[in-house]
Amino acid sequence: MENVIEFIGNHTMMVVAWAFTLAMLIFTERMKGGKSVTAAEATRLINKEDAVVLDIRAHKDFSTGHLTNSINIPLADFDRRMTELDQYKEKPIIVVCNMGQTAGTACRKMKSAGFTQAMRLTGGISEWRHQSMPVVTK
Repeated sequence: MENVIEFIGNHTMMVVAWAFTLAMLIFTERMKGGKSVTAAEATRLINKEDAVVLDIRAHKDFSTGHLTNSINIPLADFDRRMTELDQYKEKPIIVVCNMGQTAGTACRKMKSAGFTQAMRLTGGISEWRHQSMPVVTK
């Protein structure tokens, strides 16, 4: 621990530059994908604000289990099929993927197309299942 403190004391500008770079990286990564919601927040949005759930996983993955009443538009087809969602432009839309990483891409595209409340599920369907939340296979 003493070595770390001594290093910081001797290389203050380098540590400040590293901290600033890290903060900017975190900030830009968070802004890239838009707002994210936890499983609990998603449940509240679905139950109280009639949020729409958009699952962007491949149909094969979707059929193994998905959130109730979710719409499946695979990311590979997303640009071509995004107009299917036009009726939900003013509603909260929760985008679900496997791990919560690719949903940001769909959210960015939706925001540029005028969807005002697109958000991604933190951790994706994996986190949803990890928290023992319900999934359907139909």
